[in-house]
Amino acid sequence: MASLPVHLDLHLIRILYLLLVEKNVSRVALKLNQPQPSISASLRKLRELTGDPLLVRGARGMVPTQHGESLLKPAKRILDETESLFIKKSPFVPQEEARTFRIAAPDYLDSQFLPNVVAALRRGSPNSRVVIHSLGAGIDYTRMLSDGDMDLVIANWDEPPAHLHISKLFEDPIVCTMRADCPYAKRTASDAMTVEDYLALPHVAPSQMVPGNLGVIDAFLERQGMARNVAVESPYFGLIPYMLTQTDLVLTTGRQFMRYYEKTLPLKSFAVPVKFPPMRFYQLWHERVHQAPEHKWLRDQVSAAARALPK
Repeated sequence: MASLPVHLDLHLIRILYLLLVEKNVSRVALKLNQPQPSISASLRKLRELTGDPLLVRGARGMVPTQHGESLLKPAKRILDETESLFIKKSPFVPQEEARTFRIAAPDYLDSQFLPNVVAALRRGSPNSRVVIHSLGAGIDYTRMLSDGDMDLVIANWDEPPAHLHISKLFEDPIVCTMRADCPYAKRTASDAMTVEDYLALPHVAPSQMVPGNLGVIDAFLERQGMARNVAVESPYFGLIPYMLTQTDLVLTTGRQFMRYYEKTLPLKSFAVPVKFPPMRFYQLWHERVHQAPEHKWLRDQVSAAARALPK
């Protein structure tokens, strides 16, 4: 006959452990501040559940049976593991800890921002490891966040996934940039760019991060009933500014991103005649790490790096 599952409460397991250690009902009653009859009743219940006397009379008092001795270590392990479940989370001491932080970000992120984040993490927690994941077609970041393969995602979305925690980092106004000596850039300042000019110019655009989903620029244009002339698509956003220097291509992106390249490359930025909303960058994370002290520290470092960006 198959035995029925037994549901033991932790208090009964604690009594079992103490009885096997103390070998005395009165001492166990004293330790637990309970009446002796209550402990005797628990011993009777334990004998019934295990089918063994557990404690028997010996030459110098009670002694555990062989089966009783075999239960001592399992009972101790259960009590220890249960206690560890409810130990308060210890504070994260970044200078002393060695953790691995996994951050996903697209390569069109501001050229200063992500390096500044990495620098802050290295200064704050020098023994920790930082792993940067790319964001692109085929990267299921929502699954990776929920599975623990990724800790944080930084990017810009029109509508971030509703089930994730979100914190806004910064906004980046939209500009369009081209080679400083290309024919269009040489036009006089009074000859302002029109919407028709903008849409007709040959554009270079980053490849779609999610196949079938337009990027924030083209999605906005589509909602306005407009479409630009995308002549080149590239998955390598960091190379696009260099493409501009040798072509007639136009790039539409955030002003923060272009500031870095305008210092070293012969490029010129223009106000866009279309009223794009600014690019809004967020950090996203899953509920599974929401309360973890080390992840709160990680998000604080990312937020601080965002606040430090030049306006």
